[in-house]
Amino acid sequence: MTAALKLIRRYPVVSLTLAIGLAGIVLALAGQGWLVAWVFSGYALVIAAWQAVGMVRDILRGHWGLDLLAVTAIVATVLVGEYVAALIVVLMLTGGEALEDYANRRAKRELDALLTRAPQFAHRVEGDELVDVPIDHVQVGDVLLVRPAEMVPVDGTMRSPETTMDQSSITGESVPVEKHAGDEVLSGSVNGQAAVEIVATASAADSQYQQIVALVSEAAASKAPVVRLADRYAVPFTAFSLLLAGVAWWISGDPVRFAEVLVLATPCPLLIAAPVAFIGGMSRAARNGIIVKGGGVLEQLAGAKSAVFDKTGTLTHGAPELVAVRAEPWLAEDELLRYVASAEQYSSHVLAASMIDAARERGLELLEVVHATEEATNGVIARIDGHEAVVGKFSFVAAHAPEAHRTDIAPGELAVYVAINGRFAGALLARDRLRDNARATLDRLDELGVHHTMMLTGDAQATADHIAAELGIERVHADCLPADKVREVAAIAERPVIMVGDGVNDAPVLAAADVGIAMGARGATAASESAGAVILVDDIGRTAKAVEIGRDTVRIALQSIWLGIIVSVVLMVVAAFGVIPATIGALLQEVVDLATILFALRAIGGRLDAASPLPSRAPARSERAAAS
Repeated sequence: MTAALKLIRRYPVVSLTLAIGLAGIVLALAGQGWLVAWVFSGYALVIAAWQAVGMVRDILRGHWGLDLLAVTAIVATVLVGEYVAALIVVLMLTGGEALEDYANRRAKRELDALLTRAPQFAHRVEGDELVDVPIDHVQVGDVLLVRPAEMVPVDGTMRSPETTMDQSSITGESVPVEKHAGDEVLSGSVNGQAAVEIVATASAADSQYQQIVALVSEAAASKAPVVRLADRYAVPFTAFSLLLAGVAWWISGDPVRFAEVLVLATPCPLLIAAPVAFIGGMSRAARNGIIVKGGGVLEQLAGAKSAVFDKTGTLTHGAPELVAVRAEPWLAEDELLRYVASAEQYSSHVLAASMIDAARERGLELLEVVHATEEATNGVIARIDGHEAVVGKFSFVAAHAPEAHRTDIAPGELAVYVAINGRFAGALLARDRLRDNARATLDRLDELGVHHTMMLTGDAQATADHIAAELGIERVHADCLPADKVREVAAIAERPVIMVGDGVNDAPVLAAADVGIAMGARGATAASESAGAVILVDDIGRTAKAVEIGRDTVRIALQSIWLGIIVSVVLMVVAAFGVIPATIGALLQEVVDLATILFALRAIGGRLDAASPLPSRAPARSERAAAS
């Protein structure tokens, strides 16, 4: 009973239409047929007038829709005495809203799950006490308790020895992840069976889950441009329907024939199918760890012709590994690495963590740094154990040690130079590894119609050329500043263009591309905000998945529109010969509406998308490169 009352409150016009229909059946059984005709006809005309008011308002705003057919069908069936058919047409129109609402709720299930599950409170450890505080009051450094099966409220690091976390709502991966002391923990993850303590590393507003919720809210509120394509069919479809109905009336001489054709020319499939398909596509993307900020992004992804990639952190892991230590004869290799790692503790450069990790792997104890300064993009000067260490680019180190000399590096490698007390100490070589599925991703994009590729990077030309050659990328532009990247993307002729990047420096070009895709797993807020889609898991393969979802969604949306048009036209032609009575025609159109919506719901896709790995298709791309 409670569920029935909720439905009545949610859909009052549908409920009233059904109630009038039931009352009409009772009156007909009581021999009051004349009263049924008056009640049905009067109610139908009231609904027609209500629809007409909305139609006029739309026309005055310059928006031509399909309401004219519905209003004309209701009035025509009333005028020719087909009052039962009139009520069915009314039920179809009002019931269409209920069907659309159901379909939208079904399609947005994954999106809504993120919104409704957002944590509101955190358990803060204050001495020996546990205090529940709103998550907005959590500050960086707070120690929080996360109970079993509870959602992590903010980003943090593990303080307890170990646990398992379900990160499916963040990354789309269904397999629980083991976490140990010191590991990063993402907000939105669900804790396992043991209570654990974490140390907050971000406020709620800056945490991964809250940023996802903001992106989801933006995505759910958007409307796809292709949805308006349905309105483009309104004028020709309306004109054809009215013409066919008029011809049928003229040839037969029977005005009933006019009504019989029009009851089959209803607009619901056109109005509902496309929005349902796009919401379904956005929901499918969210389930695959991709937040798409609107149906328009899916449409652009579907038609993409070119893909542009940043290198570091996108095509590569963004965490270069130490491959060689080349110390000058007067200094041991481990000692050189110790100085570099100690200095790099105060650097924000991507290489810093790699050098520190390498030193720790060799069991080297880092030295105390008295003072350190970093010169952005150049290097670090640190006072270590009474010595001055300069670490960074060759030109930066050479300015402090004139006898410095360049070291030979292989393709794909980069060098960090070092000077100690004004004396050249040597160089360390590092290599940033390609992502395992980078090549397979490019091959998959090529299969999906994205045939043109480009790499834009701030790295040296030799390093960029080496990476591009391994991947078969057509065009390479190195030593790029953010403004250079924007100019290069704007000059691409094969559009729409996808741009994939991960860093703050990629934010301008992500916004400038037709579709910007941010690798947001590491919390690159600026990139995520400027992009049209955000990949929440550190997987370049989701780029191809986003294009695949876009293509599937647009295809299903257009198929749904044409399904509704073709079936309606066939039935109208049949009705023009007087084969389908008006009441039966109205019932048939209800079936067409339902079938069209169910067809559009296919855009939600299967539930195993995120688990399916990209196949390795490297040979195919190599063959194409060789052939060209």
